[in-house]
Amino acid sequence: MNNHKRTSKGYLSSDIRGNNIGRFRVLFGLIVTFIGLLVFLLGAEPRIFRLDRSPVTGFVQIAVFLVGLAIICIGGYITLNGLWNGDPKTIAADIGLRLVSTGYVIAVAAGMADVLGFGNHKFPDIPYFGPWQASGVILGQAIIALGFLLLIPPRHRRYTVQLEKPEDPRGTGERMPSDINVVID
Repeated sequence: MNNHKRTSKGYLSSDIRGNNIGRFRVLFGLIVTFIGLLVFLLGAEPRIFRLDRSPVTGFVQIAVFLVGLAIICIGGYITLNGLWNGDPKTIAADIGLRLVSTGYVIAVAAGMADVLGFGNHKFPDIPYFGPWQASGVILGQAIIALGFLLLIPPRHRRYTVQLEKPEDPRGTGERMPSDINVVID
């Protein structure tokens, strides 16, 4: 499972650490996230791209910004996964991934409430993105942001514990090693 290698400075957690796979993942994830931001903006504010054709936010705009939000979530996950660079993830990171997914489901449910049949404007009416739906999407985005914060790897994942040199229990008078390297996964 974990191939921990001993070096002069401590432990390296995996073979991936030395190459550029993590950098490529981070760069690729940031590009995907930026594309998702553009798609999100196209749906949320089409007038930025001079494509505003309606005074209300309708079904197509809602669908486009939710697709953009999904692309942002995927890109953010790829980026933060690249920062882990092959190290085992913590429980907090696993919870963060689930929070990102849950936040997206909340945002989709709130954004598509009229289409799904539990919004203020039922099917014969034109779907309308109102203040309650906007609040639900913002709540979903806040949960996504919290999940991304939990996905960020801790700054120092390796700890070295310094102890005084204890006497050898065999009574030879020799001292034991002074440092004990502890790997916390």
